[in-house]
Amino acid sequence: MRRGYIVIDNHIHYWDASPENCNEYGHRWIKCFHAYHKAMTPSDEYLWDLDLFRKAPEDWWMRTLFDESGVDVGILQPTHLMDFFHRGFNTVEQNAEVWRKAPDRLILNGRVDPHDGDAAIEELHRQKEQYGIQGLKLYTAEWHQGSPQGWRADSPEAMRLYEECEKLGIKNLHFHKGPGIDPLTLDGFDVGDIDGAAVAFPRLNFIVDHVGLPNLDKFCWIAVKQPNVYAGLSVAVAFGGKRKRYFAETLANLLYWLGEDRIMFGSDFYIWHPKWEIDVIIDFQMPEDLAQEYGVTVTETTKRKILAENSARLYGIDLEPIRQRAAETLAA
Repeated sequence: MRRGYIVIDNHIHYWDASPENCNEYGHRWIKCFHAYHKAMTPSDEYLWDLDLFRKAPEDWWMRTLFDESGVDVGILQPTHLMDFFHRGFNTVEQNAEVWRKAPDRLILNGRVDPHDGDAAIEELHRQKEQYGIQGLKLYTAEWHQGSPQGWRADSPEAMRLYEECEKLGIKNLHFHKGPGIDPLTLDGFDVGDIDGAAVAFPRLNFIVDHVGLPNLDKFCWIAVKQPNVYAGLSVAVAFGGKRKRYFAETLANLLYWLGEDRIMFGSDFYIWHPKWEIDVIIDFQMPEDLAQEYGVTVTETTKRKILAENSARLYGIDLEPIRQRAAETLAA
C-alpha cells in the first residue's frame, strides 16, 4: 500500500540492456528510454544513471517496486525486440525469473508476434500452459527479422491470434500505443488499428497503454464507443511530475470520454520510479476550470479505481487479503 491506497501497477518491466546484449539499435533504444527518464523525472532523488538503467540488480528492482513505492501487485509486460538485443530486451523468460521470486505479488503476461503465423499460435499455447498467462503485451511497431514494417492490430494475422486468445481465456491485450522509441516509428504505434479489432472481439479487453499519446483524441473517439477498450496511464501519468497541466488535461479527457471505470495506473517501471507517479494520482486535484469545462471530478473513489480496483477487476485480483495484510501491519 501507498499512503492508504492499494496499488496495482499494471505496466512494469524487467529488462536487460547491458552493453553486451545490445547491437547498434539496442544502444539507441536504451539511450532513448533514459532520455525520457531524465526529461520527465521531477527531482534528482529519483534519477538513475545509465549503468543502473541498462540492467538493474534483481534485489534493487524488488526493493524499489515493493518497499519504496508500496506497489501491492505488479503486472509484467514483456517486449522481446530481438532485432535490437541479442538475447532479447525484456522477454517472457526474463520476466519469469523475477515472477517466480514473488508469484503472490507479480503477474506475468505473455508476448507473441502475429508475423510468426503457426509458430505464434504454438508459442501462445506454450506460454499459457507454462505460465498461466491472462494477458499479452503487443508491440505493433516491432521489427521482424530485420524488417521495420511492424504489423497492424486489425490485420488477418492479428485476428487469428485474438481468436486463439478467446479459446484459451487470455482476455487482456495490452498494446503499446503512444510514444515512438528510437528506432521504432511513431506511426507504427498509431492507435487507429485498435478500433476494428475491438469491434470484432467484444469479449476481449483492449488495454491501450500510454492512451495513444500524442493522439489522445483519436484514442478517446475509439474508446467512447467501445466498452472493451481501456486506458493504461503509463507514460501519461509521468507528465504529472513536471507538466501537471498537461496531465490534468489528459485525465480530464479520459474521464469525460471513458469514465472512471476504464482508466488504470501503470508506472512503466523502471523507466521511472513508481513512488512519485503513484503520488501524482494520490495528490491530484482537478483544476477548477477543467472540472467545469469537462464536467468531471476526481474523488477518493476515482483514485482507488485508477490505482487498483479497475486492474483488479480485469485480472481477477482479490483486494481483501491486501487490505487485511495492511491492517495487520498497522496493528503490529
